[in-house]
Amino acid sequence: MDVPDSGADEALDLAEGFPTATRERWRELVAGVLRKSGVAEERLAHDPESVLATPTLDGFDIEPLYTRESTATDPGSTPFAHGRRSGEGMAQGWDIRARHTDRDPAELRRRVHDDLMNGVSSLWIAVGEGAVPVSGLGDVLADVHLDLAPVVLDSGTQEAFDAATALLDVHTDAGVHAERVISHLGLDPLTAAALTGERSEVEQAARFAVEHAARFPHLGLFIADGTLVHNAGGSDSQELGTAIAAATAYLRALTDAGLDVADAAGRIEFRLAANADQFSVIAKLRAVRAMWNQVLEASGVPAERRVTRLHATTSDAMLTRRDPHVNMLRATVACFAAGVGGADAVTVAPFDSAIGLPDDFARRVARNTQSLLIEESHLAKVIDPAGGSFYVESLTRDLYRTGWEFFQSLERAGGLAEAIEHGELRAAVDGVWQRRRHDLATRTAPLTGLSEFPNLDETPLVREPDLTRTRPAPDGFPVRRYGQDYEALRDRCDVQAGDTGHRPTAFLATLGPVAEHTARASFVTNLLAAGGIAADDPGPLEDAHTAATAFALSGHRVAVICSSDRIYAEHAPALARALKGAGARRVLLVGAPRDAYREAGVDVFAHKGCDALTLLTDLVDVLITDPPTTTTDSTQGANA
Repeated sequence: MDVPDSGADEALDLAEGFPTATRERWRELVAGVLRKSGVAEERLAHDPESVLATPTLDGFDIEPLYTRESTATDPGSTPFAHGRRSGEGMAQGWDIRARHTDRDPAELRRRVHDDLMNGVSSLWIAVGEGAVPVSGLGDVLADVHLDLAPVVLDSGTQEAFDAATALLDVHTDAGVHAERVISHLGLDPLTAAALTGERSEVEQAARFAVEHAARFPHLGLFIADGTLVHNAGGSDSQELGTAIAAATAYLRALTDAGLDVADAAGRIEFRLAANADQFSVIAKLRAVRAMWNQVLEASGVPAERRVTRLHATTSDAMLTRRDPHVNMLRATVACFAAGVGGADAVTVAPFDSAIGLPDDFARRVARNTQSLLIEESHLAKVIDPAGGSFYVESLTRDLYRTGWEFFQSLERAGGLAEAIEHGELRAAVDGVWQRRRHDLATRTAPLTGLSEFPNLDETPLVREPDLTRTRPAPDGFPVRRYGQDYEALRDRCDVQAGDTGHRPTAFLATLGPVAEHTARASFVTNLLAAGGIAADDPGPLEDAHTAATAFALSGHRVAVICSSDRIYAEHAPALARALKGAGARRVLLVGAPRDAYREAGVDVFAHKGCDALTLLTDLVDVLITDPPTTTTDSTQGANA
């Protein structure tokens, strides 16, 4: 069939016939829409974009509009934000790295074999306390072709040197020539010291590493791990700055121990977290390459040897124990972002990792998530797929700038070891965590399946405990998950339901016809379920007397007034007094706070943006322990 000439030689102007688009015209249109929404005129006259801007935890705003105001560098050129490769994409994709924390060597050997036979290309194995013993490492790796499937160790402090020696012995016993050893010792004394509260031994680890470096030219030595900060609730720029500070400390120690600076740089691998905020992940992975390039350039490393070995692992902090299957979706987005951002290796945590040791099904889904993105979506066949996105380019620059500033602050403190020992790093991260926790408490940062759209009737999964995820030492760095406060409330209510056969329940005083109260009743039912509290909806109630009578007969101790503003104006004060008279320990009203309602007996106002955690904690206390009545206003800030 003949194809008509498309006129490819002629310029095609898709905007022909339309008015020229300008920022000024866009601002006029935005101001017009916002004006109808009630935004103050003085804000619109000067800077209407600021109304739509979203502040970040890193101190800069996500703007509503990005334009071609900067030129991006090409892949393969400094500062390598767009990747080191300038030709075709990675034909084989990135390295699919599976994490293993099983304690039993026989079980771990089976699972390692299963992973390698089904798409995994490298292994990340926890060794030592809470994990497989050092003495069992040989049995675990007996079936592994170590010159094809490298092993990355995670061995903490006490067993680090013994585990590294054992790993190299396993290679020797398997007949792997020293030139073909591509595993990684996983040395990271700074992270180990932060978690245990002990002083780091960077120089000792560097001397140990250099002893083996000459014999094994492709052996990885140190991990510069930013996930320490991420999993404590820190921001992206703090994670970047910490990882660069760790890598810089290890680079200094290795060169002081006698290793060439370029060789030392190539033996350090970065580890960063990938969460469901895909654009931030892409920009973060780009920014760390540019930041490390800056360090290596200042260290005199030629451009062709400024290697950034980058491992992205899906965020532990974002995982939930409740409705855990949603974690599959979070992990898919995070893995996609890691691949687009140019990670050399990616680990997808199984969806049940926050509960305990993952089962075989969860592990299979985790590795197949990566295989699908590589083999079916062809994600790795394009270099820097986000290249040219005005938003991603700008976000990369912003994270580079704020991450570099944080790195410099750590250097001014004497380096990362000093910042950890004297508490500067912990204080900075805790400050961000309080702001993040407020966003979680007010559901500004929603958690699907937990703080939003929870499944109150789910049967919680049960897994064997993962002892590598135990609480850190009292003086150590914290390990936090975004959903932990909501999950604690759910746990309390589940215990109450198990002990008494009755889940803590609130009575919905649904005043007026269904059309008047259904929206707010649905809102508050979802809100209560986020804390593990059920809602008793009796249907339409005619007046205050009918509602108070129904509440008294229900036997509940908490009442929630649900209706429209129109009905509130006429009936809310009388209904609040009637409910208190009928024995309500707490009276909630779904809607904006009003002094007249508070004076009539309303204790708490539930509305969009309210402090859900404070509200729910108070209700759970009432429903389980029934303390003396106190007045609570959920519009105040979150408990820190």
